[in-house]
Amino acid sequence: MSQPDGTPPAVTAPHGTAQRIRTRAIWAVALFASSLPPAAIGVGIATTTADLANAALPIAFLFWLIGLLFAIWAAVPTLRHWDGLPGQIRWLGALPLLSVSLFLSAAVIGVLIP
Repeated sequence: MSQPDGTPPAVTAPHGTAQRIRTRAIWAVALFASSLPPAAIGVGIATTTADLANAALPIAFLFWLIGLLFAIWAAVPTLRHWDGLPGQIRWLGALPLLSVSLFLSAAVIGVLIP
């Protein structure tokens, strides 16, 4: 519904939404970054030895999976309150999930192209 002068009403997100989105997005990026060293170590162990007890890859996957949950947890309120958020918070809330989808798309393309 528009205001008497014809302008659309100002839309704002609920108080504290931007802070929650920011915190969740930062945690997602931190968890994604913390999954890289165990992944590199796990791949190194898997390619150089025949040791089947490789704990590094499950740890890397666990960090990445928790980061994915935080990315989704940041993206949902970002998309819900998109019009009421500043531009910086919009991108901060959306980018962790976009980076995950880009990574998965690159992985699928890498597997399909020999």
